[in-house]
Amino acid sequence: MLRRVAEPVATIDDSVRALMDDMLETMYSAPGVGLAAVQIGVPKRIVVADCADKDRPPEPLRLVNPEIIQLSDEMTEHEEGCLSIPEYYEMVERPAACRVRFLDDTGSECELDCEGLLATCIQHEVDHLNGVLFIDHISRLKRDRITRKFQKAAREREKGAA
Repeated sequence: MLRRVAEPVATIDDSVRALMDDMLETMYSAPGVGLAAVQIGVPKRIVVADCADKDRPPEPLRLVNPEIIQLSDEMTEHEEGCLSIPEYYEMVERPAACRVRFLDDTGSECELDCEGLLATCIQHEVDHLNGVLFIDHISRLKRDRITRKFQKAAREREKGAA
């Protein structure tokens, strides 16, 4: 599922809004700063995020059909992790800023300029919608090591279930 390209959302209705609320609840309890619908088995182009500092009130974002329309030339590195690849973190270089176009939960078209952690988060989550994982942005050696670790864990779970 994580390697599939997500389908656009045709209509933003109460079921889509409820899904985004559920996604935010899942993200906060994980805890994480972003979540794409594909990560919970829903192959739709929906992202939620909240990069507010821990000592500030929540600032949830709900993005439907997000599209990155501009990337800065300046690059930056952030340590990234992923709720779909638990307990693994790696430094990833990405553009330091981006502009994203999306529909909000009312169906209005919006654009948002992002920088810092929010820019990294939005790029990470939009990657999910395109079947790309953050480990695709690290060296092949590191990616192969983490892939082998998860394949081994999956085999052990299968043996335990048998």
